[in-house]
Amino acid sequence: MKKLAGAVNCRYLLSLLLSILFAFLIGAGILAVSGFHPLEAYGAMLSGAFDSARHIGDFLEYAMVLCVCGLACVLGARVGIFNVGGEGQLLLGAIFAAQVGVWMDGQPRFLVIVCAALAAMAVGGLYAFLPGVLKVKVKVNEVITTIMLNTIAAYLCQYLAKGPWKNANKNMVAATEQLGAQYWFGNVIPRSNLTSAVFAAAVMAFLVWYVMERTSVGYEMRITGENPRFAFFSGLRTDRIVLLSMVVSGAMCGLVGMFRVYGVEHLYRDSVSKDYYFEALMVAMIAQYKPVTVILLSLFFAVLKIGAQGMELIGIPSQIYLIIQTVIIFCMAAESGITRSLTAAHERRRARRAAEERLKEELKHG
Repeated sequence: MKKLAGAVNCRYLLSLLLSILFAFLIGAGILAVSGFHPLEAYGAMLSGAFDSARHIGDFLEYAMVLCVCGLACVLGARVGIFNVGGEGQLLLGAIFAAQVGVWMDGQPRFLVIVCAALAAMAVGGLYAFLPGVLKVKVKVNEVITTIMLNTIAAYLCQYLAKGPWKNANKNMVAATEQLGAQYWFGNVIPRSNLTSAVFAAAVMAFLVWYVMERTSVGYEMRITGENPRFAFFSGLRTDRIVLLSMVVSGAMCGLVGMFRVYGVEHLYRDSVSKDYYFEALMVAMIAQYKPVTVILLSLFFAVLKIGAQGMELIGIPSQIYLIIQTVIIFCMAAESGITRSLTAAHERRRARRAAEERLKEELKHG
């Protein structure tokens, strides 16, 4: 069984690498037709992501956001529920964490950060609990409810940032008051967006992987997602497992919002998230909801995102990068078809070798 799983994983990784290579070849063609040198463009992309400590820090911070949000999506998918509401959970976590910092201004740093994290996790978890209850109790499609709740969360945060929690600065259209500098997360790499939140994110990623891959809880989650009827008649409390997974998923998204406020923005405003969860959702889907693959693909897409700045410096418009990114996503989404093709080719080779062996044996004894 382990050998079979290893073979499947190897084929999956190979097909994923082939998808990326094919996408870059198509991207090179687009660049060449547009009048740009492909190797120069890709070199500028790598340079834009790794040519300075600041860019490396920005790349790692973006990868951190994609990774934690992607793993939050994996938690829901593992139990058979599709949490599309992570963007709303992130926004609510961000604005409530910011306002806790404003209300508790003057209190000890550790106390404020802990209270802000708890507030972000609580509001994010509660906002994910609502569609979870509707799913397990009355079978309401969670995709519809989470999408609708995203819109409600965005407008609610906009109202709060423009209304009762508005910054006194007249130049800021929709933003909360700024946090005191003593509450900001420290920079890991100077002048970059990477803060000490990355260590908390690393611990979260490890815990998600460990629970899902190495514990009985992870096994129960997998059984619940793959065969809920079997899980139910086996004595598992499937409703409770689904709800708990959704709450933890929402809490993780809320915590990402808190990381953004206390690490990069230092207040709540609309730019606290640029559809980060939807990009992370795409990463999780391409990774087939495998925790380790989500982590690796988060790093890959972060390189593309931050590296695009290097391409712009040599005159390549951002639209070209977006086209290349879309092609890469399309090709990587086709990974399952490539996997099937590789598997079929492997089976044909095995059948041909077996037929040749039989023919040799018949000729030998004929």
